[in-house]
Amino acid sequence: MAALNGAAILELIGSTAWSVVLAVTPLVLLFLVFQVLFLGLPVKEVSRILGGTLVAAVGLFLFLLGVSIALLPFGRLIGEAVARLPQAWMLAPFGIVLGFVTTWGEPAVRVLANEVEDASSGSIRHSMVLLAICTGVAVAVAAGLLRIAYGIPLLYLLLPGYSLVLIIMWFSDDAFVAIAADAGGVATGPLANSFLLALALGASATMQGQDPLVQGLGLVALIALAPVISVMMLGVLIRCKARRRSS
Repeated sequence: MAALNGAAILELIGSTAWSVVLAVTPLVLLFLVFQVLFLGLPVKEVSRILGGTLVAAVGLFLFLLGVSIALLPFGRLIGEAVARLPQAWMLAPFGIVLGFVTTWGEPAVRVLANEVEDASSGSIRHSMVLLAICTGVAVAVAAGLLRIAYGIPLLYLLLPGYSLVLIIMWFSDDAFVAIAADAGGVATGPLANSFLLALALGASATMQGQDPLVQGLGLVALIALAPVISVMMLGVLIRCKARRRSS
């Protein structure tokens, strides 16, 4: 991407802008139809909503452009660098750090954590949910990089993982089961799907005999699974703590 010339950058800008138009236009048209048929909001309110939609569209455009120019090649280069480490196990610490900090900055994760705190009237702190999700993703990225290094089939991690989910579900607090179900979705947000996926593809492409389609892809599946386990484990700990207090 560093070798992009002016024409290539203009083409990238145009394609990104068109993608944003295709994504936002149906929502705007749907809102206008509902406004005419059902809502009947004041002109000032409609202007505020359309103005906010325009701001969101501009932000989406800038984010997607930044992903194409910076995050994707940056993640791939880091993946290629860590894959050249002398020992395969060394990929695990890098995976823990990169997975944690990437999820810590994921906007959707913070939105979920704040919503949980609001819905629970502060009884479930957003920092507790945020830490559980970040920890789960950190472990998942480390496992994903070790899977690439040692050529472990993806099913060897996914099948035991989802079996563990079904077991923990029976012991976890009901509220945390619901939170965990959403945590897996928000953890696979734009940062994970751009930076961390590019990281895995870069690592697998560097290792000899690795097929990036087989080993590089699949990390997002682990990222979606890990927060479900970590959040429900948090629910198990809280339920055990509550039982000790009541006994």
